[in-house]
Amino acid sequence: MPRYLIERKFHVAQDEMPVIGRRSRQVAEERFPEIVWEHSHVIVDDQGAVKTYCVYDAPSQDVVHAHAAGLGDHEIVALYEIAGDVTPEDFPLSPA
Repeated sequence: MPRYLIERKFHVAQDEMPVIGRRSRQVAEERFPEIVWEHSHVIVDDQGAVKTYCVYDAPSQDVVHAHAAGLGDHEIVALYEIAGDVTPEDFPLSPA
């Protein structure tokens, strides 16, 4: 299944994000069981806006957008299909 990195900008304050997180999970479980929410990073930008960078498994970008519409209180800034993952261990400093 494709994996996506989703950049979102929320229209709520940081202290409201736990409610948003629960609602996101509920919308996914009730309406989009094919979505797997792997993890998210929450940041507050220089203007005080709450943004998240989320990794989801989903069958298509359309399903990601449908979930976002059901969640509300935010906009998707960018949506990318993940081509792969790397870690520092993938790049040894000395040849094996």
